[in-house]
Parts: sequence; structure tokens; C-alpha cells
Amino acid sequence: MRRALLAITGLAAGTTALVVLKGAPGTSQAAQDRPVAEAPVVPGGSAAPGPAPGGVTPSARPGASAKPSAKAGASRAPGTRTSATTRVTTRATTAAPRTTTSAPKVTTRTVTGPVVSYRYGSLQVRITLSGSRIVDATGLGMPLDGQSGLRSDDVQARYSGSSGEVVAKQSANLNTVSGATYTSTAYKQSLQAALDKA
Repeated sequence: MRRALLAITGLAAGTTALVVLKGAPGTSQAAQDRPVAEAPVVPGGSAAPGPAPGGVTPSARPGASAKPSAKAGASRAPGTRTSATTRVTTRATTAAPRTTTSAPKVTTRTVTGPVVSYRYGSLQVRITLSGSRIVDATGLGMPLDGQSGLRSDDVQARYSGSSGEVVAKQSANLNTVSGATYTSTAYKQSLQAALDKA
């Protein structure tokens, strides 16, 4: 029982210490995120005196006092008091310029290889490139019927698509599909010509 009580007390003390040391979220970032030209806002809703020419606030000038001037107090309505909680001193904030570089625009383009005739028909290969990387490949005009159609299906299944061997190897140096040597060779020839064009 004592261990549980000590563990809970230690957890509460540790959490409290973290909250106190860290501060409320975003309180330390407020002064850093505000541009130098932007004047801080006084609790009354009006803007505090902004930076003087040259980017220096009145309190940052040598010999200047941090107290508000008589002119600032003259704009108050008669009969109102200034309490210590409503006084705001301004300080110069130097926000580092934020430079963001956007990623270069990657162009997606499609390149089609020539029609290659082979023993069972003819085919051509179309590849899609994103930048210089192959992201998709497909065989066009391949035979669909009979044994030739089966061979074409085998070649398409192995080479084509976004997860095919063409995308994986990023070249025309592909493994020959067993039982579809002529179709594989024609596919590789058209693919190599498309890569040469790209």
C-alpha cells in the first residue's frame, strides 16, 4: 500500500514539475513567431508603440526608459487609473527569417516503345515515369487467344503493373518468363526502346 501511495505521489510531483518547467504550450513561442514589424497588443485592445525607424523599440534605445511616456498616458480617458497589471513594456523581437524550399515538381510522363513483331504476334510496351523513375509498365496489343494469349498473360503478370519486375528492376534487364521466351524477348526489346526514348 505504501509503495502505491509513493508511486502515485511521485507521478503527481513529476507531472507538476514538468508542467511548471515547460510552461503552458505555446507561451514561449508567441514572441518568437511575431514578426518584428508587428506591434504587441496591450490588454486594453490597442497596439503598443511599435519599433522606431531602424527596427529599435523605445525601450531598446540607449538612454531611453522602459516606462511608458506621458504621451501614451494622455490618451487615457479622464478619471481612469493605470495599475501595475495593465502596464506593458515592449521589447525588440528578432524573428529569424523563415525560408522554406518546396520540393521540386516531379513530372509524370508516359513513353511508349515501338511495336515489336515476334513469332506469335506483335506487342509494344508503355511505361509511366515519375521524374526518372519507372512507376508503371504495361504491354499493349498482345495476343489474347489460345496459347499465345496464355503466354501474354504470363508475361503481363510478371513484368507489368506498379509492382511488376520492370518497376522493381528499373531497367529492361528482366528475367525471361518460362514457356514464353519469344514474348518475353519482344517485351524487353520494346521496353528498352521506350527507356532509350525517355
